Amino acid sequence: MMRVSLARFAGGTLAAVAALALAASAHAQDKKFKIGVIFDLTGPLAGGGSELQYLGVKIMNDYFIKQGPIEGYTIEAVYADAQSKPDVAINEAVRLMEQDKVDMIAGIYSSAQCVPIASRVEQNKKFLWLTTCISTGVVEDKHYKYVFRPQASGQQYGLTTTDMVASIAKSNFGKEPKDMRIAIIHEDGAYGVDVAKGNVLGAKKAGMQIVMDEGYSATAPDLSALVTKLKRAKPDVVLHTGYNPDISLILRQSREQGFKTGGIVGQGAGYGVYEKLAESLGGHAEYFFNTDPVSIWLANPKAIDPSLAPMVKMVGEEFDKLKPGQTIRSAHVGIGASNMYVFFTKVLPVAIKKYGGVDAEALRKAALDVDIPEGGTMLGFGVKFAPSESNIAGQNERSYPVVIQYIGDKPYVVWPKSLAQRDVVLPWPAGMTYSYK
Repeated sequence: MMRVSLARFAGGTLAAVAALALAASAHAQDKKFKIGVIFDLTGPLAGGGSELQYLGVKIMNDYFIKQGPIEGYTIEAVYADAQSKPDVAINEAVRLMEQDKVDMIAGIYSSAQCVPIASRVEQNKKFLWLTTCISTGVVEDKHYKYVFRPQASGQQYGLTTTDMVASIAKSNFGKEPKDMRIAIIHEDGAYGVDVAKGNVLGAKKAGMQIVMDEGYSATAPDLSALVTKLKRAKPDVVLHTGYNPDISLILRQSREQGFKTGGIVGQGAGYGVYEKLAESLGGHAEYFFNTDPVSIWLANPKAIDPSLAPMVKMVGEEFDKLKPGQTIRSAHVGIGASNMYVFFTKVLPVAIKKYGGVDAEALRKAALDVDIPEGGTMLGFGVKFAPSESNIAGQNERSYPVVIQYIGDKPYVVWPKSLAQRDVVLPWPAGMTYSYK
């Protein structure tokens, strides 16, 4: 009798243990971290860089999904198309938060979308990870708790560009900075206005002459009047911030009107999509410039944490599969991938292990803990977010862009000097379509 009772007891215990194990396993499988991703996959912004940023983010999302759960949480990504329209972007953000119940939102290409979306996400007490848009106005004087941007800001773009021009004025133009004539043109949304503000600050600091400072609508069907003003201003260098359709339009109408200058320095967005830019110029974008975070494939490997090399290789290989035959691996892809990699490795696991979950508060605390030195990301810069009491709360204070120049259908870092692969070719050589030589 005793043996039978013990056997029955043991059998019951084993069954109970098995049931508990099964329940624990089911509970573990229920733990999910849901990311909502917003980019412009259709409309004019898609081809101007948004789709490439999306690919970088998606490549990194897919990589970590395949790796399996992070600290017990499976990863799920839900993608939304902003259709190059701010109102659609806002509606998609609300839908992702309220219907899809995402834990965070990532991505967003256009600064005109970022500004209102940041406000809505903060209001909903969700976490926002801005991989792409650059307007300083997204975070400036907002003191948001749950909005974080590892990306460089627009004013940093503008300051970097003017620093380069002022520094090479004497050696390349034979002029003192005070004699340099600078024209600043930009699309009139949050992105263009912010970069132009940095241009103005930098030009004034260097004592350069601002002979033109004008915004325009990125959707304008005709920009010939703007080109006429450029011709009258006779700038040594044009600093231009635009997307893709407007860049193509300005370059075409400048060619038609015979506009000549020493060089055009683009600042992000459409200037970072080589194929589109080259198409606007008849096949080659020779000697044009672009200010952006460094391409992860151009960053000096000696200055980057060697453990990141396999990730750089993986992103490149995945991009080649998705976009075979591309002349240049766009910097946009690397920006999206690198900034998501920081989130998956430095924010999410810390939020779970140290702060007990994946809610916005845990993610916020984990983001503020991030302390990556220079060289610690695929983009070369470090990461340390400004605290909530700062007037740029949530901005990565260690981020910075570089200036690249397209030579022989290849991009080369030309500024700052510490990272330069080649010397700056400015003014443009004689014989070029827009060269005043």
